[in-house]
Amino acid sequence: MTNTATEATPITETLRPECLGLRASFGFGDRLGLATPGHVAALKQSGGGILPIFAQQSIREMTRTNRTPQQVMHDALQGAQIARYDGPHGADADHLKTPQDIERTAAAGFVFFTIDPSAEVDGRADDYSSGELQQRFDAIRSQVMWLEQYRGKTISLSPDVAIDLSEPVCLKAALKYGRAINLAVELSRHIEQTMGRLGRDYEIELSVDETPQPTTLAEHYIIADQCLRRGMKLVSLAPRFVGEFEKGVDFKGDRSGFERSLAAHAAIASALGPYKLSLHSGSDKLSVYPALARATRGMFHVKTAGTSYLEALRVVARHDGQLFRRIIDFSRSRYDSDRATYHVSATLQSAPPAEQVREQRELEKLYLGLWADTRAGRGFTEPGRQILHCTFGSVLTDVALRDALMQILREHPQTHEQILVDHFSRHLAALREGMP
Repeated sequence: MTNTATEATPITETLRPECLGLRASFGFGDRLGLATPGHVAALKQSGGGILPIFAQQSIREMTRTNRTPQQVMHDALQGAQIARYDGPHGADADHLKTPQDIERTAAAGFVFFTIDPSAEVDGRADDYSSGELQQRFDAIRSQVMWLEQYRGKTISLSPDVAIDLSEPVCLKAALKYGRAINLAVELSRHIEQTMGRLGRDYEIELSVDETPQPTTLAEHYIIADQCLRRGMKLVSLAPRFVGEFEKGVDFKGDRSGFERSLAAHAAIASALGPYKLSLHSGSDKLSVYPALARATRGMFHVKTAGTSYLEALRVVARHDGQLFRRIIDFSRSRYDSDRATYHVSATLQSAPPAEQVREQRELEKLYLGLWADTRAGRGFTEPGRQILHCTFGSVLTDVALRDALMQILREHPQTHEQILVDHFSRHLAALREGMP
């Protein structure tokens, strides 16, 4: 067993993150800075053919956990070094929205930049009448110069995939994503300039998944085509897929419908790029991992974030039951406010208060899930898991709870690693099942 990083040690130059290109990749995410040894062990056990991203954090996550880009990077590299990892790995500056975010993360050594232009997406565009759609488009017409390139065309990518670019479809795409495309291109140019000054290579992911409605094939095609035409160094794109990708639980929805849609999105990525398809909120979506790997022929990126934090709480549940109950009670008190920035369906009524559950193992099952209780190839479905997921920021900014949690993890590194290996090996094995 490797030991969790507890002391600062010099990082060897050979561990510097690099661009991973079109190779299959998996972003582990680590909000506590102690999980990388477990991630490395899981990768060695089950991740053959999949490259890791250990340093992965959004500015929002850093803010909520009071960490800087430099701290995120150092913790990940130190953990990889202690675990004796010597292979290629990336570093993802996730959900970037401003030039300042880019500069901060670039200075810390990140090389994979996820652009999130969601602030400029009109999420209500699908609900406008034809008259309102035209009126609203007229107000932004000067910002969208590409409409005539697509209007009235049909793009056939395969016998099963034809993209309708009728006038209403193009108008809706222009209104919904026109300004978001402009922002994404502007940010990509800032990345190019920033990394040019630093003399380092880089790659870009575009995230359009944080919208109420799924990304249509026409929208995907136009977004990617415009970004590529305007010089974006696009390595992966994250659409909003059909179905529900809620935090901390498995996929909800029609899996056959998801697979059909996924195949069509993969055809666009292959025809225009190629670039990888990226699955966000990938934590615990084991039931759709094989389909993702098959449809993309191994050109995928999966992004997880909160699942390592939840599995850290499992260490607490097994070594300090009273602390686990305190965290549950505190999380329940914060859930209704903290859930505002997340797409989740759990309610406080869907999971009992800790005081109503006597058995510790039962409490762990209700709030974290147990693999013994899941069907083969499926992830967790417990609503309690979502309650704990959404409230990580509140827990980690409560000094007493954070210090107690970190102390448990430092006292029990073997348990921590074993739990992470068990958890992430299942993720990686499900992805490898569908790879060529």
